[in-house]
Amino acid sequence: MSDPTTIRRLYGRRQAFALRNRAQRLVEDLLPEVAVPKEGALDAARLFGKACLLELEIGFGKGEHLVAHAAARPETGFIGCEPFLNGVTGLLGHIEDDGLSNVRVHDGDALNVLERLPDASLERVYLLHPDPWPKARHAKRRFVNPGPLDLIAAKLKPGGEFRIATDHPVYMRWSVMQMARRSDFEWLAEHAEDWENRPDDWPPTRYGEWAAGEGRPIWYFRYRRR
Repeated sequence: MSDPTTIRRLYGRRQAFALRNRAQRLVEDLLPEVAVPKEGALDAARLFGKACLLELEIGFGKGEHLVAHAAARPETGFIGCEPFLNGVTGLLGHIEDDGLSNVRVHDGDALNVLERLPDASLERVYLLHPDPWPKARHAKRRFVNPGPLDLIAAKLKPGGEFRIATDHPVYMRWSVMQMARRSDFEWLAEHAEDWENRPDDWPPTRYGEWAAGEGRPIWYFRYRRR
């Protein structure tokens, strides 16, 4: 397995503006209750107090996609990883408003969580609209690279699914190229419309709706762990 820690900083800024009122309260009061432990091995029992199916989203934005899945499948445990603190407060607001008990939040690097989960423990991993790092000299910072992909492959169950969405043509081409090199994933697409249209069981994201409103195409990739 390649070393996913070679480039640890795969994300950009941590915060855009100062937290105010409710956002600050959510970080102080709710985040400690739903936070992924910072150290030690992780599994469903430690995170949710019981055995359950696990899914993980890398960079959840404001949390719309993650919350939609969590609300629809309350018996599944969802782990959201997002270093952007203003995005974390968005997810925390959804958790509070909807009374969700099956979501855990990591306000940092997703690799730190993936590394501590048991192998073959995840049903799905989501990577939606990641930072494309479009300049060639920044390509090593893209999450779709051998090291992180090796880690995702190890943590997915056989038959588990890795989903990628992007509206950036550089990242689209890069992702297709990187995934085509792998023998441990099968691309679940038979026709162009399979990756040009959002599947019915794929909730929209705020960023995706904004990109579509700007007239940019979005590509949806589904890969099965062999």
